[in-house]
Amino acid sequence: MTGLEQPALPLAYAPRLGEADFFVSEANRDAVEWLARPPLWPMPRCLLLGPAASGKTHLAGLFEARSGGLVIDDADVLEDGEPLFHAWNAASATRPLLLTARRLPRHWVHRLPDLASRLAATPQVQLADPDDALVEAVLAKRFADRGLKVGPEVLAWLALRIERSFAAAADVVARLDAMALAERRDITVPLARELLEAQLQLGL
Repeated sequence: MTGLEQPALPLAYAPRLGEADFFVSEANRDAVEWLARPPLWPMPRCLLLGPAASGKTHLAGLFEARSGGLVIDDADVLEDGEPLFHAWNAASATRPLLLTARRLPRHWVHRLPDLASRLAATPQVQLADPDDALVEAVLAKRFADRGLKVGPEVLAWLALRIERSFAAAADVVARLDAMALAERRDITVPLARELLEAQLQLGL
């Protein structure tokens, strides 16, 4: 021991991806209901679109477990379109295909005209930007994923003050986790206020 305090390091964590861990609100209800009924789809294929950290992977995992379908995550950034093309053609009622992406198909990286025409005809379902209830639920889940107990007053305070987006919720939870570890403090409203004020001063 040198007598110097070692900085606290964030712990590795795995997100909770069970059925009960997905919070349904008006922002995602249509997508949840659509993915729960693949036999009613006009074709055994679907695109799930949504911003970063919006729960696409979580929802796709639930779909895969229920339906036995095939899921290809982040399909919009795959440079090789051949696997997507073959997966689209192979989809069937017994093994439907779900592709997740942030962007509309016309902005995807691949350059296969045949795939582009198929994607243009594929039904799409969208995860909308979070409403107030969903922001608070996402904050709660992000803290819980990290094994952190945070009071409802902190969640409510943050939900009213951060940007209403999934990415902003993920970012503030990560920053508060690191700040609380570094300063050996609980995550409270005063700590959250200090973080947001510091970010404002730094232009973050």
